[in-house]
Amino acid sequence: MSAYLTALGLVCALGHGQAEVARRLFAGDCSGIAPQAGWVPGRSLPVGAVTGALPTLPLPAQHSRNNQLLYSAALQIEGSIREVIARHGAHRVGVVLGTSTSGIAEASTAVAQYLQTQHFPTGYSYHQQELSAPATFLADWLQLSGPAYVISTACTSGARALMSARRLLDLDLCDAVLCGGVDSQCSLTLNGFSALEAVSAQRCNPLSRNRDGITIGEGAALFVMTREANPNTPGIALLGAGASSDAHHISAPEPTGKGALQAMGKALDNAGLAPSQIAYLNLHGTATVHNDAMESLAVHRLFGTGMPCSSSKPMTGHTLGAAGALEAAFCWLALSEHNPLGLLPPHVWDGQQDPALPALALVEGHQRLPAQRPRRLMSNSFAFGGNNVSLILGDAP
Repeated sequence: MSAYLTALGLVCALGHGQAEVARRLFAGDCSGIAPQAGWVPGRSLPVGAVTGALPTLPLPAQHSRNNQLLYSAALQIEGSIREVIARHGAHRVGVVLGTSTSGIAEASTAVAQYLQTQHFPTGYSYHQQELSAPATFLADWLQLSGPAYVISTACTSGARALMSARRLLDLDLCDAVLCGGVDSQCSLTLNGFSALEAVSAQRCNPLSRNRDGITIGEGAALFVMTREANPNTPGIALLGAGASSDAHHISAPEPTGKGALQAMGKALDNAGLAPSQIAYLNLHGTATVHNDAMESLAVHRLFGTGMPCSSSKPMTGHTLGAAGALEAAFCWLALSEHNPLGLLPPHVWDGQQDPALPALALVEGHQRLPAQRPRRLMSNSFAFGGNNVSLILGDAP
């Protein structure tokens, strides 16, 4: 069964809201990536930070930057959220979110103060850092009593949240689900990936022979998912989803792309589509040596050399637990009224093809979706532990 994505709020390094993010996304605008010092000792690293003021939370006891990012996205679509609650009842609206950081930034600051003074900061609560915190916040703010939980599978978290939301609709446990992903920058992730020697000193350069690591970003994407279309919103649906777990290694991807290929194949089977019916693929495209090699092999094996594809991470950074939802949101924007020319997100890189990898049809500026409908787009997400997810969004059937 298709699941309609009737509303979208988002915030990331590309900006706040659908219009600003779409304008900069399709222009290939990387200006949101800028160097910052202070995260990793002795290094200044490019990061995809959200700029500008974030809203004050209505529940101060649940304060965290992570929840502020989520709240910013939710406020953009509050009218649509309130509408589905009024229509279906608070007990029939669920919340499923992906995150990897939750409120760990606030917890790290609090623990550092405790180690110095033997006292936690005033107002600090352990609940701020629980992985469930984003879903708890949304449910408490909106007074929802349907299922509310968080999935944390590293960089597939946001994509898996959309899969789980659709399952709640299929099982008739909910009539609407607020779903997506959120992650905020923090010292833990930047130092952790630096310790793995996975962070580039320059903006990430996916699929290039010169690629040398990721750029970390932050952001939130929140959808309203329903089983019926809303005639007042773009007719966009989650048509298919596939997941696999190849369990190859705790942090390195399976080198042949076997798990990625399996996830993409399952998504196509779930949607009842052939590879030739996909018009565009948003790559996971982290710009690490091993991820890009694995994904290139898998994509080439399934789609050959003609599939238009790109990585959006040079514009946003890798938003980790939010990435799967945020990049699904970019596919949503490509199909929406914010993209009247039907542009595709361009692949921003140095143009230096890696001769060891199959050449993919990387999107250049002003390249467009086919005019004929229906249009179907795929988004890939891959995570530590061999966790793989592919989503297919498209014009509603």
